[in-house]
Amino acid sequence: MNYVRIPFNFAALPSEFSSYERAGFVVVPIPYDVTESCIPGARFGPRAIISASRNLELFDEELRVNIGGAGIATLDEPVISVIPEEMKAIVREMVSPIIADKKIPLVLGGEHSISVGVVEELKEHSKGMSVLQIDAHADLRDKFDGSSLSHACVMRRIAELCPTVQVGIRSVSDDEMDFIRDNKLKLLWAYDIRNRALNSWVKEAVSRLSDNVYITIDLDGLDTSIMPAVGTPEPGGLLWHEVTHLLRSVAEKRHVIGFDVVGLCPCHPASEFTAARLVMKMIAYIHYYKRARNKRVRK
Repeated sequence: MNYVRIPFNFAALPSEFSSYERAGFVVVPIPYDVTESCIPGARFGPRAIISASRNLELFDEELRVNIGGAGIATLDEPVISVIPEEMKAIVREMVSPIIADKKIPLVLGGEHSISVGVVEELKEHSKGMSVLQIDAHADLRDKFDGSSLSHACVMRRIAELCPTVQVGIRSVSDDEMDFIRDNKLKLLWAYDIRNRALNSWVKEAVSRLSDNVYITIDLDGLDTSIMPAVGTPEPGGLLWHEVTHLLRSVAEKRHVIGFDVVGLCPCHPASEFTAARLVMKMIAYIHYYKRARNKRVRK
């Protein structure tokens, strides 16, 4: 397919593949980084990811599919309040009709705190959901800098809503470690992953998830060698084929009801393109296996 590259939407898709009515996925950009505690700039992440996606091929060499056929609509960036509670309400308002229309919300951050509103809204529509987190940080503080909706508290709020599986964690406070032990949370530590076969830990992570899964990907979960442009970088993270193998396995075995990609601080073009390609891989995996399941049902 040859596309006119005028529209500023994800992957520069023309209207027949990017209209809301046609879309199976809806990109929701949330330019917010008010509670970010280290390197600012994640508010510019959504636009950078969309911009990079316009220069990437749509054909997925792994699955042999073109993701344009999935239908990908892109919403305009909203005006976001600096107040976390108001930000969360705006996020919920944006994703609510997407969920009601049985489309998949694809949320681009921004800092990680934006995920809470998405999960709260999905929780009202999806029974028995769980959340897979790929991240360097546990994000399980009850409060940080006086806010319970800080980026450092996002998984604490989500764990109050539904079961979670955390993968790639390698930065945690003493209080968070106490919370993990007390609540018997399911973590796959980055250090432990390094000492295991890929299929072994991926199979374990998937087995711990419920049928309906929301995926939240903080890009600092990837190793700094492939993703240096993040707000709180940590060495020792997941490499490209590790994270894509996990995501493909989840899409194959579970029903992915939405996902977000957060934490990009644009300052390194390779990171922006890597983030955009990761979003494209997620779209490809979800669309491919959803079609495969529908074909089996029709038979």
